[in-house]
Amino acid sequence: MRFNLLGAAALGFVSGLGCLPALAQSGEITIWSWNVAASSLRSTLEGFNKKYPDVKVNIQDLGNDQVFDKSLAGCAAGGESLPDIVTIENFEAEVYWNRFPDCFANLKELGYTAEIQAKFPDFKRTELEVGDVAYAMPWDSGPVAVFYRRDFYEKAGVDPQTIKTWDDFIAAGKKIAEANSGVVMTQGDFNADSEWFRMITNEQGCGFFSTDGQSITINQPACVATLEKIKEMKDAGIITAANWEEKAQANKAGAVASQLYGGWYEGTIRSTAPDLAGKWGVYLMPSLTADGPRAANLGGSSLAISNSSKNKEAAWAFVNYALGTDEAQVTMLKSFGLVPSLLSAVKDPFVAEPQPYWDNQAIWSDILSTLPKVVPSRGTQFQGDADAIYIATQTKYFSGDYPDAKAALDDAASQIADATGLPIAE
Repeated sequence: MRFNLLGAAALGFVSGLGCLPALAQSGEITIWSWNVAASSLRSTLEGFNKKYPDVKVNIQDLGNDQVFDKSLAGCAAGGESLPDIVTIENFEAEVYWNRFPDCFANLKELGYTAEIQAKFPDFKRTELEVGDVAYAMPWDSGPVAVFYRRDFYEKAGVDPQTIKTWDDFIAAGKKIAEANSGVVMTQGDFNADSEWFRMITNEQGCGFFSTDGQSITINQPACVATLEKIKEMKDAGIITAANWEEKAQANKAGAVASQLYGGWYEGTIRSTAPDLAGKWGVYLMPSLTADGPRAANLGGSSLAISNSSKNKEAAWAFVNYALGTDEAQVTMLKSFGLVPSLLSAVKDPFVAEPQPYWDNQAIWSDILSTLPKVVPSRGTQFQGDADAIYIATQTKYFSGDYPDAKAALDDAASQIADATGLPIAE
């Protein structure tokens, strides 16, 4: 895993890829990733190797939890056993930078210029940069949308374009359940995830922490209104508990009418339920008010280069090709539904094309149109602590252990303050 310069004569500028040694990268690099993300990276190798034929890229699919646990352990061991490139979820990114600020390379020293940074929306870079250090490059994003079964909605006489608010969503859910025996409007992983709370609070400009990461905001009015609305949906019977696997099973079995997720869920539905082509559609997430915001982000990852890599230049060449070129980003979108963060890729002609699986709806135009409207949200180094506290609080609130949502989130805020030492915002 060595990087060998072929001499000054081989140096040059590669258009669109930053200042890199042309035809100089060689050797072998290894990447840790998971599931569809790993498959998506593999789909870019043909294009990458046309530009860099002397670089062999090994992509290891370890699973999400394994990548997180093994990479944190590797950082704690001073970089020992880490691969050249690590896939990092934005949601967990700040855990790495705060615990191990020297574990990953500053991409600015490898060619990540201000011009390249400007190609990505601010909300994707917020958690990946600290001061003048860029620890990772944005990969996919997760603009939230409602994925829905056209046939179930049509049978109930529900036009998804009339669903502007969450109250509209509740009313539609009741009609759909009544018209379609055994079908629930939607599902949420209430036992192990904060997904619904994070999606709607992000839409409403709220979150666990302030945008600067210096205070706790989970009990602010928009967050309280969000939790109230989620419980209202649950009490109305339009949303039931289900984990990731159970949702996929319900999709295939025709037991659910809608799923609220980041745009990357398109690939999940298309690949796990191919026989349902033409029956699914997409519409914008509802809001708390008729004229309220309808854009949020859930999920999305980045690629970071370990400081222990012996081949940083080749690693950077791959990262910048896979994440910084329209060619690679659109390849991943076509193959596996990974939504680009790269703003120029959003303008690719493919985005405006009708998609056969989705009954020829140009779903990517609809989903990606919300990207510029997404409010940045900070995970901070305390994301794991805050998330666990919220999930436990949510369970207690649903069980009636708090008089109202404000009391529940005030308690969560106090617990987060005790765990982190951060102040609760006024």
